Amino acid sequence: MDELKGRGDTVRDQDDSLNAEWESVTQTLRTNIGEAAFQSWIKPISLRGIDAGILRLSVPTRFMRDWVLAHYHDQLTELWRAGNAGAQEVEVVVQAERGLQPKEQPTASEGSVKSGPDTVAIQDPAPSIHSKSLSASLDKRFTFDQFVVGKPNEFAYAAARRVAEASKRPPFNPLFLYGGVGLGKTHLMHAIAWHIRQSEPKRTVMYLSAEKFMYRFIRALREQTTVDFKEQFRSVDVLMIDDVQFIAGKDATQEEFFHTFNSLVDEGRQIVISADKSPSDLTGMEERLVSRLNCGLVADIHATTYELRLGILQSKGQQMGVDVPPKVLEFLAHKITANVRELEGALNRVVAHSQLVGRDISLEATQDVLHDLLRANDRRVTIEEIQKQVASHFNIRTSDMHSARRARSVARPRQVAMYLAKQLTTRSLPEIGRKFGGRDHTTVMHAVKKVEELREHDSSFAEDVELLRRMLEG
Repeated sequence: MDELKGRGDTVRDQDDSLNAEWESVTQTLRTNIGEAAFQSWIKPISLRGIDAGILRLSVPTRFMRDWVLAHYHDQLTELWRAGNAGAQEVEVVVQAERGLQPKEQPTASEGSVKSGPDTVAIQDPAPSIHSKSLSASLDKRFTFDQFVVGKPNEFAYAAARRVAEASKRPPFNPLFLYGGVGLGKTHLMHAIAWHIRQSEPKRTVMYLSAEKFMYRFIRALREQTTVDFKEQFRSVDVLMIDDVQFIAGKDATQEEFFHTFNSLVDEGRQIVISADKSPSDLTGMEERLVSRLNCGLVADIHATTYELRLGILQSKGQQMGVDVPPKVLEFLAHKITANVRELEGALNRVVAHSQLVGRDISLEATQDVLHDLLRANDRRVTIEEIQKQVASHFNIRTSDMHSARRARSVARPRQVAMYLAKQLTTRSLPEIGRKFGGRDHTTVMHAVKKVEELREHDSSFAEDVELLRRMLEG
């Protein structure tokens, strides 16, 4: 009896050791691939044992087996060998293929994925397995409660909340959010996803960048799995695509996106899209796709105002639990105007410096800590700002800066904007040309030469250009 007990203890010890090694492998892989992919593909794997150096794993479906073998087999093998000197190979099979009995089925309360804060798709593992694996991580800070509303973003915020709170048919489809870098587009998209997750956890939300959509589509073409690709994207309840301008000029990807768009809209599924420009101003987009993007609600997020920047800093300070002097917040709101990310990053640096060196937060300390950032902001002017300022001065639309219109009333201000972009930014001529509707660098050279000639012979024109320069530099 003691001998049998000893053998039983040995077996249990071996099982515990094996389970511990497998746990170590999966946790390392979790760190490498992210929470969403881990929940979709690694967590459902069952450890079946080891035989002659071969680690045997099983998964519930053939599709999952093929995916794991294609995308994670090499990493699993490498990690397993690193922790087990006798390991040779990792074998993945479908449970039913070898008569393996699946683990005890979870109860109804256990069936839903216990998603971490970065998991995007929210449904039971089986029906949502395709969509979850493609979704990007959600930032737990990006909720509606943490979004500071001001005049530049109040319309976009209200539209985003309306979409998030709509439980049945989409109120407008698509919701198209656009604005410059760091103004809150991604924050609002994440907030929509978080709200739906909390209020209607059975709905499947897929959030990813247009770049990732394109790469997934190219892979599907290469691996001849386009049917799976279409199923993955057309079976979700809410599809959210960030930075859609990335697929401009990529005809095959636009074609697939167009059909995915139509399929979801026809079935009453919600689509949310973001970009750096309005649909009509996106160059390199098919006309029919632009028409579709315009058919819902287009919401612009404008550049921040001083009041909004100050409100964001005050909110950020409260979240951090730090008492920042009002003069420091006012100084930062005045000096750092490019975007919200840079503004919050500056406050993070100031607070971190104070805590690490034990120095009180003061205006003088802030200037010392942020000397490089403040110097860069003092001299930085963006091409977008130049275009807006010049368009406003000459009473034309900002979109005319990118258009093909050649009327003198439009062409001359466009040349002035190109000239100022060359004078006030460090961008190259080709880069400037791309910002003006994809024009060639020779067009920019001609514009610069033309404006210089006009400044010499037309004093009124020269005054206009000089006034614009002072406004932009100030």
